[in-house]
Amino acid sequence: MTKVPQLATPLTKPLYLLEQKILAQQVKIECWLRQQWQIVDAPFYSSVDIRNSGFKVAPVDTNLFPAGFNNLNPDFLPLCIQAVQATLSKQFPNVESILLIPENHTRNTFYLENIATLHDILASAGFAIRLGSVASDLKLPSTLQTANDRTIILHEVTKKDRMLQSENFIPDLILLNNDLSGGYPAVLDDLEQTILPDLRLGWDNRLKSIHFENYRTVVEELSKLIDIDPWLINPLFRNCGEVDFMKGEGLDCLEYNAELLFRQIKKKYAEYGIAEEPFIIVKADAGSYGMGIMSVKSPAELQNLNRKQRSHMAKTKGKQTVSKVILQEGIYTFEKWDNNVAEPVVYMIGENVVGGFYRVNTKRSDTENLNSPGMHFEPLAFADTCQAPGQSTCEASQRRFYIYGVIARLAALASARELQQIKEPA
Repeated sequence: MTKVPQLATPLTKPLYLLEQKILAQQVKIECWLRQQWQIVDAPFYSSVDIRNSGFKVAPVDTNLFPAGFNNLNPDFLPLCIQAVQATLSKQFPNVESILLIPENHTRNTFYLENIATLHDILASAGFAIRLGSVASDLKLPSTLQTANDRTIILHEVTKKDRMLQSENFIPDLILLNNDLSGGYPAVLDDLEQTILPDLRLGWDNRLKSIHFENYRTVVEELSKLIDIDPWLINPLFRNCGEVDFMKGEGLDCLEYNAELLFRQIKKKYAEYGIAEEPFIIVKADAGSYGMGIMSVKSPAELQNLNRKQRSHMAKTKGKQTVSKVILQEGIYTFEKWDNNVAEPVVYMIGENVVGGFYRVNTKRSDTENLNSPGMHFEPLAFADTCQAPGQSTCEASQRRFYIYGVIARLAALASARELQQIKEPA
């Protein structure tokens, strides 16, 4: 029997009413989402970090190269298999073989467990799978052990006549589990084969501010349909495009936009009678792995950042320099797992929610980034999500799981529109 967490999130009035309204209008929501997926294709896979403050629930990050399939509840891996089959049958019906390319780092055995799990999902969905590496400093083939003592083999890949291959294995599709923070290698350039996700969605090119601009539009459309305040499921944000933390350049832009953002948040808090202290999150506009992030409770905190703070914000994954930042409305997380702060991470394959987990952190508070040292993961089951409107026997946590699934699909839809804009520039 899967453990379902007893959520500590208070059912304050705004969120309670929001939950009821979303559940009561499920038919409208599902119909609208189906219509949207007729217009754009969902990302092949994605994961969405969600924060629930008890008065607001919203995404704070969307990852198009999710690396935690090993943290999903094993009971729900059949959902992943079915979603892979449905997504590829709809978008790429002729695909039979897939080359899976992971991150270049190979020392993180938990990440390697993610790759092993993803390999098993794809193989169980009925596709020929091979693991290939584009790392320049790795002797290939390379046999590696995962955190659960499983074995995976990374093979060399070569390019011939605009086709990527690994020895005699010539894939129909190339699937990246490498977020391309440092750009993509030349071997992936100008290929005839389809690459998922699109190379232009790597963190060397993608911006979180663009994603959340699309998410805001998506939320406004749905909110109008079901008559809710978009703010209840949308984090306010602003961005600065030219910042050098080490030289102290562009910090006036941060302070100016922080002041405007705090003003917006305080206005909404007053509207809903929220007594908590507002805060914002300043983070790199591109990048992952929880790097280049800080929590701010006043614009004045940005006036005199010390050297340690500036160094922390100056670089992100792969020592990439941070020159663009997003200032995002901070959302408290009032959810707990064994008395430690937690936030749900929802996983999707295509347009389908396939599971998720709680990111739990023993060293952080309810206003801080939880994707940091001290975190661990607790699998979530998305069964019995209380999908029938008016179902009085549903537990609060079950109702909330359905809402998390809606939020995740809105974020995936925003990502799909991002790609559409890249392919079809105005």
